[in-house]
Amino acid sequence: MEIPRLLLDWYRTNKRDLPWRRTKDPYRIWVAEIMLQQTRVDTVIPYYDRFLKKFPDVRALARAREDSVLKAWESLGYYSRARHLHEAARVVVGQSGGEIPAEMDDLRKLPGVGAYTAGAILSIAFGRRVAAVDGNVIRVIARLFAVEGPVDGSKAKRRIGAIAQELVPASEPGHYNQALMDLGSGICTPRSPACPACPLAAACRARRKGVQDSIPAKRKAAAVPHREAAVAVIRNERGEILLVKRPGRGLLGGLWRFPGGAIEEGDAPAAWLRRSLRAELGLNAIPGRKLFSVEHGYSHFTVTAHVFPCTIRGAIPDSGGEVQWRWVGMKGLSRLAVSRLEGKILKAMRPAHPVDKPFDDGNTALKRVK
Repeated sequence: MEIPRLLLDWYRTNKRDLPWRRTKDPYRIWVAEIMLQQTRVDTVIPYYDRFLKKFPDVRALARAREDSVLKAWESLGYYSRARHLHEAARVVVGQSGGEIPAEMDDLRKLPGVGAYTAGAILSIAFGRRVAAVDGNVIRVIARLFAVEGPVDGSKAKRRIGAIAQELVPASEPGHYNQALMDLGSGICTPRSPACPACPLAAACRARRKGVQDSIPAKRKAAAVPHREAAVAVIRNERGEILLVKRPGRGLLGGLWRFPGGAIEEGDAPAAWLRRSLRAELGLNAIPGRKLFSVEHGYSHFTVTAHVFPCTIRGAIPDSGGEVQWRWVGMKGLSRLAVSRLEGKILKAMRPAHPVDKPFDDGNTALKRVK
């Protein structure tokens, strides 16, 4: 078939030199593919290198504590990927003696491994003739074969998946799949595809019809909701701040955060925060004057977090039970994984309100009242 040959010829000359392309180790390829989900290549490279220095093989990852894995993943986003990777490593070590499965059904049973990731591992690490269909590949094939209409429907997905599998050559399937990804990310881009530079331009039905800019069909983007949040900066007599661990599942699961959260509609931030701290941690907290607000965007909503210093009246209960929390100084912060929102708050606190030093801005002093 002409398409694979043309694409592989182009790839040999134009492929990007990426660290995960210098290995056939299925563990390292697996880590790369998980990191690359919904994240740009340039962003992933330094994380990939640091992660593999800390967890050089699947056994090292399986032995690690979750906090250590999340810290290594910190700011890469979509933290469920890290939790699933960690959990899957333990499954591989516990059930397969540390051998990464080389069969589709076995790979798909691992947490966080979908059809695309399994296809990438099998084709790149094991040389199997299996398609790896991500968003880039969907776009390239939709244009090559002029698949009009939305491509996220089950009928279109089945058609594109069948075409993708048929195109994979028996020789160099891993290089072919990576070539398709490179073509989609660098030439056959979502907007203004560089058709004159494309090695498959002569075979592209969408280009012949002049509809390459409208394929795949774009759905109208939904409005992104905005939320308001209030969080507390609580310090003890040593200047340490109180952080709460998020539940293991859900948004940012397993990361550490400032106490507080999303404000109920119509509530004043300080009043809501006082009620929230009593309900969640059993604290009788008195919010002081607001320090600042921080804006942050997630994939499906944006948030404005209002940050308040708080004085605690009465005893502070011990950490334990359903909600896990701890006092953290600078050393502790270096070991705990926090989200980008918490990172923005910590950055905004310096130098006016640095960790391990009392407030000096006229707010009520934060101290533990015994």
